Amino acid sequence: MIVEEIMKTNVVTLHPTDSVADAIQVMEVNNIRHIPIVNDEDHLAGLVTISKLKEIIPSTFRTNENPEDLKKPLELIMEKNVITGHPLDFVEEVAAVFYEHKISCIPIIKDKKLVGILTETDLLRTMVELTGAHQPGSQIEIKVPNITGVLCDVAGIIRNRNANILSVLVYPDKLDEHYKILVIRVQMMNPTGLIEDLKKAGHQVLWPNLPGISL
Repeated sequence: MIVEEIMKTNVVTLHPTDSVADAIQVMEVNNIRHIPIVNDEDHLAGLVTISKLKEIIPSTFRTNENPEDLKKPLELIMEKNVITGHPLDFVEEVAAVFYEHKISCIPIIKDKKLVGILTETDLLRTMVELTGAHQPGSQIEIKVPNITGVLCDVAGIIRNRNANILSVLVYPDKLDEHYKILVIRVQMMNPTGLIEDLKKAGHQVLWPNLPGISL
């Protein structure tokens, strides 16, 4: 999946000469926490976030204290060294950038112009959709050897139960590099029979560990 599939394209922006008061009003009206700051050519000049406003001018979020602060132009407080992305970037790579730099949004640039914005909320929603967590179903975690063909074998067992696979995640076993953990979400509410089948085939089911079913 690439960024342009999930980014917001109707981006609310302001200019460097707009005031702090303008930014606060725009955030409140549009229920947003990030405002890209652009010049007259729609080139990104900076970024203002609600956390930045609170950090630099906390009094603006109280009852009209220090009204002069509200008149300050955004160019004085905006973040100018902004991490950006491209519409064709892969979502998982951008997610790693969010994690590494501890940021909450990335403006998306194409041909030097702002074309979208991606926030941590967009990423979280996408991860939920990709994992199928928003759909009715059951999650099964299986510890498997890190060898070719294991996923195919597990999928075959699920197919024999006529169960639809909603998503598959694979990550290394932190305790043993020779194993991986499969996190499979299947479209069935009672996975007891499937778990029995997996265990009879020699697979180690970590979750759910149902009572009465031997490991």
